[in-house]
Amino acid sequence: MEVYARIRRAVQVDGMSVRQAAREFGLSRKTVRKMLQFSLPPGYQRKKPVARPKLGPWLGIIDQILLDDQSQPKKQRHTAKRIWDRLKAEHAFGGGYTVVKDYVRQARLRHKEVFVPLAHPPGDAQADFGEALVVVAGVEQKAHFQCFDLPYSDDCFVIAFPAENTEAFLEGHNQAFAYFGGVPNAILYDNTRIAVKEIAGDGERKPTEAFSGLQSHYLFAAKFGRPGKGNDKGNVEGLVGYARRNFMVPVPRMASWEALNAHLRQECVQRRARKLWGHQETIAERFERDREKLLPLPPTPYEACEKRTTRANSQALVRYETNDYSVPTEYGHRQVLLKAFVWEVVISCSSEVIARHPRSYSREEMIFNPLHYLVQVLRLLESFSVEEVAAAVREALRFPAIAFDAVKHLLLCAIERRPPKLDLENYPHLPLAEVALTRAADYQVLLQEAR
Repeated sequence: MEVYARIRRAVQVDGMSVRQAAREFGLSRKTVRKMLQFSLPPGYQRKKPVARPKLGPWLGIIDQILLDDQSQPKKQRHTAKRIWDRLKAEHAFGGGYTVVKDYVRQARLRHKEVFVPLAHPPGDAQADFGEALVVVAGVEQKAHFQCFDLPYSDDCFVIAFPAENTEAFLEGHNQAFAYFGGVPNAILYDNTRIAVKEIAGDGERKPTEAFSGLQSHYLFAAKFGRPGKGNDKGNVEGLVGYARRNFMVPVPRMASWEALNAHLRQECVQRRARKLWGHQETIAERFERDREKLLPLPPTPYEACEKRTTRANSQALVRYETNDYSVPTEYGHRQVLLKAFVWEVVISCSSEVIARHPRSYSREEMIFNPLHYLVQVLRLLESFSVEEVAAAVREALRFPAIAFDAVKHLLLCAIERRPPKLDLENYPHLPLAEVALTRAADYQVLLQEAR
């Protein structure tokens, strides 16, 4: 570059001729004339595409292979090496690997998507779920956190749940709208089964009953991204990663889910003071223009629950997702309406709430209220003393065995001073378990089969 500048100055400032400059600097006159035309070296410029005489007849085959790969799993798509192998084996290609590799690299660059930056109007939102590891009440488990992003102001709301289900989806909307102080005009989602029941052939989404009810209550418009195209809602996709890296590192250790969500809410509030790249205003200042466009909140939040009509069994228990919840004994065998909220289960009969329980996310648990069985237990006072009945109830709770039959059995065992061994003959309604005695002759069958 130094010689280049010296030659140009010698000719154009000092008046040196092209012939003399070529002689003094050891260059051809043609090269010197090119230097005088450009202030900087123009570099080599190809005038026509690279000729590939050996590869030309097979370009269509390569392009078709790359096109077919678009519909295949990413881990089972052709490499340049595999395409070269197939060309040799199936199409008698005689060229080398390098020419195939160079063409495949350029062809893939041509087929890559190019995106246009989007401008978002105030009052619109995007929503999505993410997952992260948390420790709640000393138990390490997976949290499913729902994120809401207002792309215009970049304001956000994050809330965590034990599971990603319908009631969590609905409750997340209730909490987000309360946090923003209004309802977004339109919300962009992915095609989650919680909201979309079916995608028709023309691309129209058929919403689930729960999502239709949520829309009817809050009156927002719903938009859905293309299947498998996370960039359609890139703002909230980025928020999911941001929340995981910044709000949940190190792994949160909280006494309860309420404490975890209070922590996430505080992080969202503190984030409002930030100025993001490319903006002169804070998130809170830009959010004021979002707030002006939000729809007003309805008088009451949406009832965020899954409703299921079922029947209480003979033990006054109602089953929901493998867990049993108790109801008062007088409602045994009767039809009830169960409402599963995120944090509690409410059971009603004939429009009357008969039981409330904290919801369990474990499996095959029994969640009961001892008072539900009090009426039957109190009848034992007709034959036994208060002290005897109270002691039997305490023993039943220790096992736990809360049914009336269990309390009565423990009471009789205490009075008769015998271990609480259950005699099924006294309880004909319980199924009998018949266990045959094992004989040595029974093993002869196994020995004969082995021979």
